[in-house]
Amino acid sequence: MEIAHPAVRTSGFARGAPRAVTVGVDGARVVFLRSTGPHDPADSLWVFDTGTGEERRIADPTVLLAGPADPATPATTAPAAVRAGSITRYATDPAARIAVFTLAGRLFRADLANGDVVEVPTVGTVVDARPDPTGSRIAYVSDSDADSTDGPAGITADGTPGKLRVVHDDGTDVLLAGEDSGITWALPDPAATDFGRDRGYWWSPDGQTILTARVDHSRLPRWQYADPTYPQQPAPAQPYPVCGGPVAEVTLHLLDLDGGWVDVHWDRETYPYLVSVAWSDGGPLITVLRRLQQHGLVLSIDPRTGETQVHAELADPRWVEPIPGTPSYLSDGRVLVGGELAHDGYDARCLFADGTLLTPAALYVRRVVGRLPGRQTSPDLLIEASDGEPSEQHLFRVRTAAGSGGLDAARITTSPGWHVAAVGGDVLVVGSATLDQHGTRWTISRGDDELGVLRSLSAVPSATPRPALQRVTDRRLPAGVLYPQAHVDGRRLPVLLDVHGGPGRQQVRAERAGWLARQWWADAGFAVVTVDNRGTPGIAPSFEKVVHRRLADVLLADQVDALTALAEKHPDLDLDQVVTRGTGFGGWLAALAVLRRPDVFRAAVARGPITDWGLLRAAYAERYLGTPEEGGEIYPHHSLVELAGEPVAGSDEVRPLLLVHRLADDVVPVAHTLRLSAALLATGRPHAVLPLAADADQDAVALRRAELGFLRQSLGSTD
Repeated sequence: MEIAHPAVRTSGFARGAPRAVTVGVDGARVVFLRSTGPHDPADSLWVFDTGTGEERRIADPTVLLAGPADPATPATTAPAAVRAGSITRYATDPAARIAVFTLAGRLFRADLANGDVVEVPTVGTVVDARPDPTGSRIAYVSDSDADSTDGPAGITADGTPGKLRVVHDDGTDVLLAGEDSGITWALPDPAATDFGRDRGYWWSPDGQTILTARVDHSRLPRWQYADPTYPQQPAPAQPYPVCGGPVAEVTLHLLDLDGGWVDVHWDRETYPYLVSVAWSDGGPLITVLRRLQQHGLVLSIDPRTGETQVHAELADPRWVEPIPGTPSYLSDGRVLVGGELAHDGYDARCLFADGTLLTPAALYVRRVVGRLPGRQTSPDLLIEASDGEPSEQHLFRVRTAAGSGGLDAARITTSPGWHVAAVGGDVLVVGSATLDQHGTRWTISRGDDELGVLRSLSAVPSATPRPALQRVTDRRLPAGVLYPQAHVDGRRLPVLLDVHGGPGRQQVRAERAGWLARQWWADAGFAVVTVDNRGTPGIAPSFEKVVHRRLADVLLADQVDALTALAEKHPDLDLDQVVTRGTGFGGWLAALAVLRRPDVFRAAVARGPITDWGLLRAAYAERYLGTPEEGGEIYPHHSLVELAGEPVAGSDEVRPLLLVHRLADDVVPVAHTLRLSAALLATGRPHAVLPLAADADQDAVALRRAELGFLRQSLGSTD
């Protein structure tokens, strides 16, 4: 069997597929990223003209970065996107007339109407550039040091902070905000990623003011992420808000381009986390949370004084989870807020406008896309949501007019699958992924007229995965079973439990892309099983949040119970030969499975596993487990290091475990695996450690070969 599966060489068949779709507010242009084919890792910037129906490539990174590479810098020390010269992200003005983006720390401006692309001179290395709403100025974050070394975005290896600068239309480059080391401006704080916030500044609608985050990291320890393969390179370091320790101090400031400065005021001691920020014609809105994330406020900001007003409170005894796309102003001035409703028979994620419920109880709202296309003067909204079937996501129109009478959410998409959208003016772009087609099909329409489809240049896989999706156990857990393509009924198969299981992450989805890699494992001789245990989204808040402070017990019990229930429906599953595999959170769950339930699981592969929750970022770990100080035995109970350190009795079954970890991993540091390995070694538990120097394609091929060989050997098979 060919180990170098095409999915590895094509980045999961994603290369050449459109992504990052944006529509201008007038609907004239659809902007997106796409590489030139299945083996091209470098995304270019493209525009679809809704008037002519034609696509045009606006910016080709290989042309813009043409020139000899620096021989003094090993290629593997730079981020993959920089090595490939890819446009990883871009930003446009509201009308999508211009776009700005960075390549290798350089700033480029593209005129999307005529196709001109120019490099904009800047000070230092650039990250996160954004044009103002008028398209005449560009703000960007700089390290202010053209000779700096690569490090986390905006913070170099030697601690140079991010500074906010603005380039005016006459070429004048002005420093708007910046300080000494330990302070960053206009960048997301370390906890922001745990809330889905990837930016640190926001333009006012008139382009005269920037609402900017200032982050003081001085109280945080700095963690280093070295790649021992290149000992001559400095180790990137970044501030790390470790669980139970101090968090970064985040403040907001309104900076006028003429030098004016207004501080934003809220109770930062009580609400240290800045979760979301939005600035529309109604003014700035922010969401802030307490440290344990069980209470939050939606605040409006007066741009003249910086004073805030409470528009809504968010509360949950487990944790608060706002809905992406909220808060925002509706056309009638009310504030749209998303959250949970858990009384009067409701158990749903809903939308509210100034306290008035807008969506029915059966609807699980996932994201607010925007106003319904073609109805810019109407209060109707377009949302992404699930309605009874968590493996599917559909588009719905939600009526929000005050006094409209009753809750009204009408489904727009019809085919079973996973649907997303982008809107602008009277143009709707729908991305549809199903089990019956390859990839995501992006359809552009105006009213009932289809204007075109964004072409996909990705490879078409030869495999056609056909997972059996079903709900099992009395908890109705979503599950999927995938057999080898040449499977013959009656042939018993070892089971590979492909796990993630983490809150906020679904695996069982009615789209083909998620099953392609699993099909490779199935064709290697396994029945691949995937289960969305309690704690995963798509069903109801109670289903997600029952895991609060007891992740280990609930998740593992659900996975084992689902295996038993599936075997009753699928007699070809051999539950005497079950192995498991997972990454990150899934790596923790896979390792937990063999350590706690060796009676069920014969072996596990844990890739970049979380092994000690006390080493995680505070915002993530404390959301689910509380703080270590107040948690008592909760953290030790969830620690793989503690579990592996328990003595092995003579009668205990001990199962082999393969630990795979990238040495310079800045998400789950390699310390997790090293500490677990030491505990396993001390108690004589069999395991192997496979360190990775980088995550290039060739490593992915070799890694699959190593994982497959380990699992086969653990089952006593050499096939």
